[in-house]
Amino acid sequence: MDNPVKSFPRTLAVLHGECCHGVPSKKGAVEFLGDMVALLFPVTHGQIFPPDEIEYRWLDLQLQFRRLITPVLPDGVRRGEVTERFFSRIPDIYTGLLEDATMFTECDPASVSREEVVLCYPGFYAIIVYRLAHAIHALGIPILPRLLSEHAHSRTGIDIHPGATIGRHFYIDHGTGIVIGETCVIGEGVTMYQGVTLGATFVKKDLQGVKRHPTIGDGVIMYAGCTILGGDTVIGSGAIIGGNVWITESVAPGTKVFYRS
Repeated sequence: MDNPVKSFPRTLAVLHGECCHGVPSKKGAVEFLGDMVALLFPVTHGQIFPPDEIEYRWLDLQLQFRRLITPVLPDGVRRGEVTERFFSRIPDIYTGLLEDATMFTECDPASVSREEVVLCYPGFYAIIVYRLAHAIHALGIPILPRLLSEHAHSRTGIDIHPGATIGRHFYIDHGTGIVIGETCVIGEGVTMYQGVTLGATFVKKDLQGVKRHPTIGDGVIMYAGCTILGGDTVIGSGAIIGGNVWITESVAPGTKVFYRS
């Protein structure tokens, strides 16, 4: 009979061979994300790249992306085509991120400049990662979007599922403890403070693919600690949701909802 201490490495070798197929590299995903952020916002690395180096980094990012998606692409899907589709979206994503950063400077009286927002605001970093992960999610690529969003979650305390749909000019202040569920739809010009939860009323596996998170209209403000639940719950445009409010029903546009003991 084998000694379990001696045989366990062989068992692990078999298990490793079975479990590591069909998943991208977590380390590679984090490196790709860091390189992408550095190229889009070089201030985060304290340097500006010359034009020829930008071209080189752009091509290198495409190679990194191709390697990451190779293990998870369905049969018959060409990684070159998927890579081209993703990178063709980067210019629009970048423009939108600049709009998001401007929203931060316009909403937060403590902000000094857009550069400070990019460098110092965890909410903006979470939005960067969300917008990139969402674009990958929209291409039908599994696992990789979650690797990126969970990296941002661990770094900022902000949990945004890459499947959520979030409009432009999005502003997260402070941010820690925010949860935005997979089927959540958020309009444009929305402001969200720390501890906000946009979730489901209950969780069951057979709800996969069903809209179970709320819809938030344009210009809504959600203050710290509020909880909004349910796929049929709609918060109308321009509504203001006060701190620590619990909502499971729709709210009319322009309504102020607050808790008073």
